[in-house]
Amino acid sequence: MSERKRVVVVGAGFAGMSVAKKLAGKDVDVVLIDKRNHHLFQPLLYQVATADLSPAEIAWPVRSIFSRSANVSVFMGEVTGIDLDGKRIIGGDRELGYDFLVLATGAVTSYFGKNHWARSAPGLKNISEATDIRKRLLLAFERAENSEDEAEKRKLLNFVVVGGGPTGVEMAGAIAELAKQALSHDFRRIDPRDANIILAEGGPKLLAAFPDDLSDYTQKSLETMGVDVRLGQQVSDITVEGAKIGDDFIPSANVIWAAGVEVPDLKDWTEKPVDRGGRVIVESDLSLPGYDNVFVIGDAAHVKWGNDQTVPGIAPAAKQQGKYVAGRILDVLKGQSTPPFKYSHAGNLATIGRHRAVIDLNGFKIKGWLAWWIWGLAHIYFLIGIRAPALVMVQWVWSYLFRKKGARLITGSDVQSKP
Repeated sequence: MSERKRVVVVGAGFAGMSVAKKLAGKDVDVVLIDKRNHHLFQPLLYQVATADLSPAEIAWPVRSIFSRSANVSVFMGEVTGIDLDGKRIIGGDRELGYDFLVLATGAVTSYFGKNHWARSAPGLKNISEATDIRKRLLLAFERAENSEDEAEKRKLLNFVVVGGGPTGVEMAGAIAELAKQALSHDFRRIDPRDANIILAEGGPKLLAAFPDDLSDYTQKSLETMGVDVRLGQQVSDITVEGAKIGDDFIPSANVIWAAGVEVPDLKDWTEKPVDRGGRVIVESDLSLPGYDNVFVIGDAAHVKWGNDQTVPGIAPAAKQQGKYVAGRILDVLKGQSTPPFKYSHAGNLATIGRHRAVIDLNGFKIKGWLAWWIWGLAHIYFLIGIRAPALVMVQWVWSYLFRKKGARLITGSDVQSKP
């Protein structure tokens, strides 16, 4: 039996991966657990959903990343509970002890109590959801091409995106480019440019975390691209027939949910206070209250920032927290103290479409063509791995020069369209 301390990390997202990468090669045994076998670059999921990239270009096996790190073990499985006092995690009928536990479980799509909407309005949090949305989008055009019913065609060519945050804005812009540019010459009985893309936001503006002028620029850019932006209008119902936005019911075969996230399970596992999104309220060193050997990080953590803010659920924040916790664990093993976690906010970025993006670098604002290139380079920089960034760059350049979608394959069940 090894006398080295065991660090169990639950979740192979940005936060969990950052912990494992910093502890790789150190005098500890690391066990990294995730219910999927791959690390996913979530910020580019919308490009998989709209056929710009294939899944393999934004996700890669966790085992391959740590294949040369002898002290890191990877387990594919699902954690179902925690025994905090017994220092054990539970996965079905199996248990695993730990000396340090890092909970980086991430977040899932929240429908704000309307979970039955999920069947008609998929979210965008994993590869399966992205490829399902891609199939739905591409099938809509194929079925519209084959349809003799004008009302059915209209329903198929109405695309509704719910939520005006970065994901919603990026999805709406990408669908507009797919319909009005990439597919514009591919069909004979329909004109994809007739597609109607609606972006519904219940608040007063898009990109609530951005300054008003960048939010206004985003709205005007989307409208120029042919997106119908509806602000201050709540979505009150979603069915297989469409969505009710404000007083209007929009017939649509494609409703995409980008309006909220929540953290499941941790409230029950830890029995500690959480915020309304289920994020655990952690101490200044990101530890679980009452347990200095258990940490909660990434989207799963409510971390205070400034006087009345919390650290945002974005990749740079998750990576900072992961590196901090790994350093904290090493300091504890050395008998050294660690200052409280201090978040360094680089800024907010969102892309709107080809040559259109907005960036707020703590008050320094950039928009348009330059922001779009900075956004792209920043995302490539944050990709974990070696080969994937080059592949993504090649795919983007191809798409940029030739306006072609590189992954327009319809796969999976229920793909038949009647001639």
